[in-house]
Amino acid sequence: MKSADLVAGLSVAGLMLPEAVAYADIAGLPPGRALSAAVAGSLVYALAGRSRYAIVSPTSSSAAILAAALAAMPGDAATRGAIATVAIAMAGGLFLIAGALRLGSLTGFVARPVLRGFAFGLAITIIAKQLPSILGVEVSGRDIFHLLWRLVQAVALWNPISVATGAMALTALLLLRRLPKVPGAILVLAAGIGLSWLLDLQGHGVATVGMIRIDMGLPTLPALSFDRVERLAQMVVPLALILFAESWGTMRALALRHGDAIEPDRELAALGLANLASALVRGMPVGAGFSAGSASEAAGAQSRATAVVAALALALLVAVATPLIAYLPEPVLAAVVIAALTHALDPAPLIRLWRIDRDQYVALGAAAGVILLGVLNGMLFAIGLSLLAMIRRLASPQLVELGRLGDSRNYVDVTRHPEAARMPGLAIWRPAEPLFFANAERVLGNVEGNIRATPGSSGVILSLEESFDIDSTALDALLEFDQRLGLQQRRLWLARVHDRARDLLPPNLAARCSYSVDDAVQSMKES
Repeated sequence: MKSADLVAGLSVAGLMLPEAVAYADIAGLPPGRALSAAVAGSLVYALAGRSRYAIVSPTSSSAAILAAALAAMPGDAATRGAIATVAIAMAGGLFLIAGALRLGSLTGFVARPVLRGFAFGLAITIIAKQLPSILGVEVSGRDIFHLLWRLVQAVALWNPISVATGAMALTALLLLRRLPKVPGAILVLAAGIGLSWLLDLQGHGVATVGMIRIDMGLPTLPALSFDRVERLAQMVVPLALILFAESWGTMRALALRHGDAIEPDRELAALGLANLASALVRGMPVGAGFSAGSASEAAGAQSRATAVVAALALALLVAVATPLIAYLPEPVLAAVVIAALTHALDPAPLIRLWRIDRDQYVALGAAAGVILLGVLNGMLFAIGLSLLAMIRRLASPQLVELGRLGDSRNYVDVTRHPEAARMPGLAIWRPAEPLFFANAERVLGNVEGNIRATPGSSGVILSLEESFDIDSTALDALLEFDQRLGLQQRRLWLARVHDRARDLLPPNLAARCSYSVDDAVQSMKES
């Protein structure tokens, strides 16, 4: 094990503790369940997963969905706890089934700008949700704008000692970042516990964690009717979706920054095993939370050993220091979470998209979607934007007129290479996107219009190098295009036709196909 993983693991453990307490409160479950889930989830994922930064533990979004599911299934505390265990196990089973069916390939529809915007918006959302703990007030809102507005309305209730405690903790955490070999989160938590005990911060209105109890033993299954199981299953689907949306967004975003390779099907299976392990220890739903993953990255994690160290350190901390943890101020917990996310607010990846003028609106839409609609709906909104952008680009592809470069066999865009020469009597065009049902008629119509605008071309060469295959609509449009050119006393020749597309062509058009533009030019001259 590398020393960097040891230090990073200790730092991450300092974040997992406050997050577990906060997310258990969101779900309406004892903090001990979240701590057990964090330990079990991290250890199992370290064995089965592949992301070196992912820390699989309870997340805020899944805790909120679990709370909604439990609210819809009334019962006493023991029954609610048992139902939560069943829901977690069902979510784990869904992940395993999805991995076995290789549904991870669907993640390819999530573009990188979407992930970057998702990460940026998620960081803002999580930080905003920590502000009530810093300010010492109990307010909430359906989105961060309502939350911020209610915080402003409650300004008279802000606790100055709570604010000072959180501000000092956050400042210390940011300063300790300059010492990468020092586990800053652990030190700040220890300092917060000491100050809380010495200065009686709880007596001055500063909220503290309180006693944490860990229930050991195998889970119990509640007696549920078929209707309640069916209703629970309906709620488990969004629970699994939110876990995967947040987890994959986190894993992929961190992997992209460092050139790491991860396999979605394997990650689905790893998340399934982690959630089953959490159910066995009567924990909470677990996923790769963005704040913990970012903390692991910022602390210099080198391998999945970081997650193992973090899990063992957290278990040891809870085992030997539970009476002391009761004194831990909640503003310090919030400061640890905020500090872990500050570097995720770096706008450089988004600014780069503006500089290259590509996909910037998709990334901004992803960020805005997460902020306005929440994690799951925001991710779905961002994916929709990504697909719309792809459809728009495919439906309106750029047409490129080709000319020969000097005496070579190379044909290039004449607008970008003025030295390229047009071939006398020939019009050579190339669609920049594949031909398919949504764009074929429009693309070929534009080619025909361009040919008519430049008279003198008796031959037309269409380069189809971008079209690996064509559907029936594109095939019909191509055949109709050939007929129209024939009526105009022009002959069509196809260049760079892939074999799959060539197999669909009738013999009279298949005979007018070449594997290169230069071959097509020579064939047109000889015919």
